[in-house]
Parts: sequence; structure tokens; C-alpha cells
Amino acid sequence: MEVSQPTISRIRKQYVEEGLEAALNRRAPNREYHRKLDGEQEAHLIALACSAPPRGQARWSLRFLADKLVELEIADSISYQTVGRILKKTSSSRI
Repeated sequence: MEVSQPTISRIRKQYVEEGLEAALNRRAPNREYHRKLDGEQEAHLIALACSAPPRGQARWSLRFLADKLVELEIADSISYQTVGRILKKTSSSRI
């Protein structure tokens, strides 16, 4: 296993500033993640993705799905990347 120079520098600095234990053990992330959609909203997204695509389109795109969720007031705002991550978790995704 190769270790990059930035990793070595980061661990060395952590050892000097915080001691051996801190350098050997990773810190728990201090960032909190909040789900963009709850289960009911995700169900609406999946149902929408499985429905007929918009007129003139062969299939739903992630951007169309994100826009439609906002248009239907299922979500206040949502990015197409988030829509993709949510659909990736399901085995029934048709995208």
C-alpha cells in the first residue's frame, strides 16, 4: 500500500500537535448530514421516475426529475445529483 506525501505530512503534523493516539486514530466526522427527502418524498420520486417521461422525451433525465419535484412542491429545492444518489439506492430505478 502506498501512502501519499500529503497523508504523511498530515499525520506528522497531527502527531506533533495532538500526540501519538490522535495520529493513529481517525477522528469522527463533525459534520452533520441531513436527508434532503424523507421516505414519502423518495417514494414520490421513484413513482415519478417509473411513470411516463415528459412529452417529447424518451425517458426521464435527472434534471427533469429534480425540476418536477420542485414543480409538484414535493421538495423546496433539490439538485439532479441528489436525485441520482437517491435513485441509485433503489434496485427499481429505470434511469
